[in-house]
Amino acid sequence: MTAYVLVHGAWHGGWCWRHVAARLREAGHEVHTPTLTGLGERAHLAGPAIGLRTHVDDLLGLLKYEDLRDVVLVGHSYAGLVVREAADRAPERVSEIIMVDAWAGRDGESLDDLAPAFFLDWIDSVTANGMIPPSSAAAVGVTEPDQVAWLEPLLTAHPRRTFSDPTRLSGAVDEIACRAVLCTPGGPMPFPRVADEHGWAATVLDAGHDAMVTAPQELADLLLKDR
Repeated sequence: MTAYVLVHGAWHGGWCWRHVAARLREAGHEVHTPTLTGLGERAHLAGPAIGLRTHVDDLLGLLKYEDLRDVVLVGHSYAGLVVREAADRAPERVSEIIMVDAWAGRDGESLDDLAPAFFLDWIDSVTANGMIPPSSAAAVGVTEPDQVAWLEPLLTAHPRRTFSDPTRLSGAVDEIACRAVLCTPGGPMPFPRVADEHGWAATVLDAGHDAMVTAPQELADLLLKDR
């Protein structure tokens, strides 16, 4: 049995992994789907003071208090920064990292440093009171009506500071096995380049950015690879 920790990206919550988590559990594995502070069912805690460290501490707390070891950490999108920094601080608890269309930086880099100008321009144009409102389901590749109806009402505003805080890495994370799943390989975000620059083996899943919504079985199969 493997312990999987599936970490959602911006505007989402642990709820978005529901269908992937069910398939991993059916395969006999332990699965945790934490919701980061200020998002999902923890939206009542939202505020502009929440930063990348807050979310890293959320994940470290889960690893500690559930006494999780030999964990497969899965980070989607923004959560790539979260899982890598958490793994860097607790490498003894992590056996593998899987980056699903995920951001990753070197020590001192923020998502703001990594993102293309058009994305930052949009962020700046919509941010109010230190919070970034969610976009449409279509913006994350979800267009099937039933999936849109499930996804859009659950998306919540995301703290802007998490994108500007620099990641803090000692280098320990680079000793942990890591692979990438690229859901939008031909899209405008630099996820293929990120994987290539870090030297990660990458698998293409042509499913749209929110693959956990649009292709949960296919994504679960990739997470289960070699397990």
